[in-house]
Amino acid sequence: MLLLQPMSGFLLVCRRAMAPSALGKHLVACLLNVSEARRKDLVETVARAAIFDCQGVRREGTTVLNIFNDHDYNRSVITIVATIDTIRESVLSACERACGLIDVSAPAGSHPCMGAVDLVPLYPLGEEVGVERCAKEARAVAESLTRRVTGTSVFLFGWADAPQNRGLAQRRREMGWFRRSADMAAVRPDLGPSPQTRYGITGVGSSPYVMNCNVTIDTQDLALGRAVAAAIRESTPGGIPGVQVLALPHEGAVEIACNVESVRGSPPCPSGAEGDPWPSFCLGGQPYCHAPASLITSRVSELAAQRGVGTRGTALVGFTPRECRDLAETALALGVAEFWKEPHRIRM
Repeated sequence: MLLLQPMSGFLLVCRRAMAPSALGKHLVACLLNVSEARRKDLVETVARAAIFDCQGVRREGTTVLNIFNDHDYNRSVITIVATIDTIRESVLSACERACGLIDVSAPAGSHPCMGAVDLVPLYPLGEEVGVERCAKEARAVAESLTRRVTGTSVFLFGWADAPQNRGLAQRRREMGWFRRSADMAAVRPDLGPSPQTRYGITGVGSSPYVMNCNVTIDTQDLALGRAVAAAIRESTPGGIPGVQVLALPHEGAVEIACNVESVRGSPPCPSGAEGDPWPSFCLGGQPYCHAPASLITSRVSELAAQRGVGTRGTALVGFTPRECRDLAETALALGVAEFWKEPHRIRM
């Protein structure tokens, strides 16, 4: 259940109790990852570029729901939601502003990154928007970015990487993203010139929604964290479907940082030990679902406990797919562009 506190004279109610709006059927989310978090004013300037043009006029049908800043990683995730017809210009404007303000020639965070704008994923939220349409918009964003910001380069992933449709984890391995210091001279972008030190290289793509769920375990032993991460990774027998995961040093502990991909099909029936049911939604007439944060947390806690280690907590970066659409419909209905600035509180 999604509950919201009053904000700025409005009372936001749970959208799940209301009929889906016609606008909601055409919504797309971009979880824009930029390699800066310690200068929050700068990150907010990037976010505002998505919702206001250069004359300060608001772009209709666009809102920024959330800005997640991680000081230790020096990485921010900006949740931009717009209609499929307006998402391209919103995202491009934010990317342009980020490229003008962020220099990754001397990275300062503990999270891997290869670009000032590190990742531009587009996710369909509405029934009338398929992944293929998002992929078309993602390719247009990639092409336009390399034209509008001279020196930028791009690799494609997911449905935007036609016809191979290689996933983000595979493309990152190919680019050297997981290495502490990638050899940028060896990187071969799909679009644009060889990566320049200021901009690096940007991943642009499309897929069903990917949620970020991070569980902190109370240890500084990175090898232990990697063992826990490997055990829940989708590719491991008995791993959690849709989960791609890294173990990273974070604020004096180790964070099990999970990308939780939506998987096609009906949700599995959880056993009593697995807790909450898998949330499900529909895209283009096809059912999708994703592993709940409670399941990831319980698996990580169990694996850590087997090694004599406790957990410090779980953080969701942004929202689940359903929450993202619900909040976006509410924000757009109320005309709230800078939704992240409102004093709302979310309980899940």
